[in-house]
This record gives sequence, structure tokens and C-alpha cells, in this order.
Amino acid sequence: MSSEQGSWSNIVFRCAVATGAHPIDLTKTLIQLGHEPLAPVPTRTFFGRPALGLPNVFQYIGYIKKRDGFFGLYRGLGPKMCATIIKGMAFQKATELFIVHVEGKKEKKRDPFTADDEEEEEEVAADETFSTFALTLARNITATTASIIASQPFHVIAVRTMAQFVGEEQKYTGVFASAKEIYHESGIAGFFQGVTPRIIGELLALVLASSASFTVSTYILGDPRYRATLKTTFGFLSTSLTYPFHVVSACMAVNNSGLAAGQPPHMPIYVNWTDCWSHLSRNNQLKRGSSIVWRYYTGTTAVLRPN
Repeated sequence: MSSEQGSWSNIVFRCAVATGAHPIDLTKTLIQLGHEPLAPVPTRTFFGRPALGLPNVFQYIGYIKKRDGFFGLYRGLGPKMCATIIKGMAFQKATELFIVHVEGKKEKKRDPFTADDEEEEEEVAADETFSTFALTLARNITATTASIIASQPFHVIAVRTMAQFVGEEQKYTGVFASAKEIYHESGIAGFFQGVTPRIIGELLALVLASSASFTVSTYILGDPRYRATLKTTFGFLSTSLTYPFHVVSACMAVNNSGLAAGQPPHMPIYVNWTDCWSHLSRNNQLKRGSSIVWRYYTGTTAVLRPN
């Protein structure tokens, strides 16, 4: 199979996976925005403590299907696909340019649809030096930043399309119509609402996972062969630690956009993303949506904040 055929195979595979998982992604986004349409019920935690339990993601999906039908579960799928594909292509192009202009090496053709999720994982020599690690990390940081910026407009459209579930609006009905609506209301800046916490979150996760796996495999275990396994483990941990940035990014993508989900009483009008972070932190809401099965009510999600 040629590299071009392989790339298209990966596109089809990733689109199929994204389509199948979209109902979960839609539900998770609505939870990140603080929308809880089903009342909590008395239950107990894993350790036996009394608590108020919120519906798990599958019960939430059932509610969406009951209200909007089967196709309602795929609200926002189109712009999400665009964001995924553009992010992968931008990551590939930025990586190639970094290799040519910074590392001074011959351009290497890479598959953008494996590079995006796997940070274009390479076979690393056993005697890798810190300088080599630092250069690889710098390349990944550059490519990740470029890919997020390139895909953010479609990411904003996807989140807003999903958020319309809250107020049942029909403001964002397609990629081009939505882009026109955002530009008319907010100009170019509207396409990049929430981009700062998204970049910070993804870069922090990348740096933490890469640095921890390199340090442990090189200086503690002394065997670079464990680096791939360690990177996966530390990647999971770092993603969990930086999850609050994604909650803030989702909120800022819809905040003050004219949608019910982005204005009182569902959400206060925030000055900037740090204001959003502070408010969510005070209400213990920075981790909402991080668990899809065991979910507990931890405080108010719909508030009217005085000026």
C-alpha cells in the first residue's frame, strides 16, 4: 500500500472512530459547559459515603436521544471532523518545516493522522542525549501549537453547535453559515475564543509526559526501551492534571456568544479565561466531565453572577 493510500485509510478509520464516539463527546462537552438536565439522586460513593449522584454519560446520552432523536446525538459532528483533519494536517506540515528549517535535515514525509495523536512517535536510539530530547520536544511543541491555532475556528464552531442543545437554538447550522455568524458578531477574534487555555493545557500535558518519561527511563531505570510505555502512562496522568484547561476552553468558546449555554443563568459572563478559571475553581467545577461513569454533584452549575 502506498503512503497516500495509507493516509486515506487512516482518515477513514479516524472519521469512523470519531463518528462512533461522538455521542460521548457531545455529552462530555455539555457537562463541561455545566449543563445538567437530570436531577441528582441520593447514592453512595465507592467508599460508602452518602452523596448526590448525577447520571452517567450513557444515561445522559439516553436523555439526548429521547429529546432530539438518534441524529441529535451527532450534533456538531461536521465541524468536529473538520477540526480533527485540519489539526492533523497542520501538525504534519509544521513538523516538516521544523525539520527542514530548524534541524537542517531532509524533509520526512509523515502521516498526519498518526502524528496528531502519537506526537509523531519516533524510534529513539538507546544513547539519546538530552539535547536530542530537547530538540524533539521543541519540534512537538511547535507542531502542536500550530495545529491548535489552525483548527481552533472549527473547534469553536463544533462546541457552539453542540451547546445549542441547551437553549434549542438554530443559530449554528453548518460550517460556512456558522463561520459567517461568528465573523459578523465578533470578527476574527471570535474564531479563537478559548484558544489560550487549550494551548496551555495541551502543551503542559506534552511537556510533562515527555519530560517525565525521558527522566525516568534515562536517569532512573537506565533503559530507554521503556520510554514508549512510560510516555503512555505519564501521558494519561498529565492529561488528567491538565483537564481543567479544557473545561475552561470549552466554556470560553461559548461564553457571551448569544447562546443560552453561554450566558446567565447557565453561565456568567467572564472577563477572560482566568476569570472563568477562578469562578469554576471557587465552585469546585474545574473537573466536571472528567468522569463519565461515577459522577457526583459538587455544587452549583447554573448561577447568576452580579456585576
